[in-house]
Amino acid sequence: MTVDTELTTRFLERAEAARLVDVAMATMDSPIGTLLLLATPRGIVRISFESENRDEVLGEIAMRVSPRILEAPRRLDPARRELDRYFTGKLRVFDLPIDWTLIGPFARRVLRRTARIPYGGVASYGDVAYDIGTPRGARAVGNALGSNPIPVVVPCHRVVRTGGAIGGYGGGLPRKRWLLDLESGGMPPATSPVAARSD
Repeated sequence: MTVDTELTTRFLERAEAARLVDVAMATMDSPIGTLLLLATPRGIVRISFESENRDEVLGEIAMRVSPRILEAPRRLDPARRELDRYFTGKLRVFDLPIDWTLIGPFARRVLRRTARIPYGGVASYGDVAYDIGTPRGARAVGNALGSNPIPVVVPCHRVVRTGGAIGGYGGGLPRKRWLLDLESGGMPPATSPVAARSD
């Protein structure tokens, strides 16, 4: 362990012990690009793709959750391990606590319903709208899914258009296709969607 690493570790331990870290932050490499993970003591609060503006993401967290954000990878090790296992086809159900702070009441109903779509399955926007008691709310469901702050773990990629067309995705359609292909085949596709940025 280098002096810098040792000092950083001590600083993080003291900050955690003094309860100065409200939001832990870490990055991880994945087949769909680098992910930024943020968690509060209640659970994962935000996962962002590298295509999102990191300063804007952190600004939103500072405004809506807490400005006391610190890079604390150890606190996010369980999430990174589960995501790694998911991306290699070895995990079908996430067992991570979720902090729903960034999600309003309607979107929470949409995302909780979406979280029940099984691995490898899909539902239509209309199905989700019907199931949450707003049968004419498919467009509102799409808007709620498009602003899902916890993609992959809350699997908004499993919601498609009636008839099977892929629909939209906050992380871009190549990522959505990759995730759906992963789940339908049980093995990760050979090519990464990050190279293909256009929808």
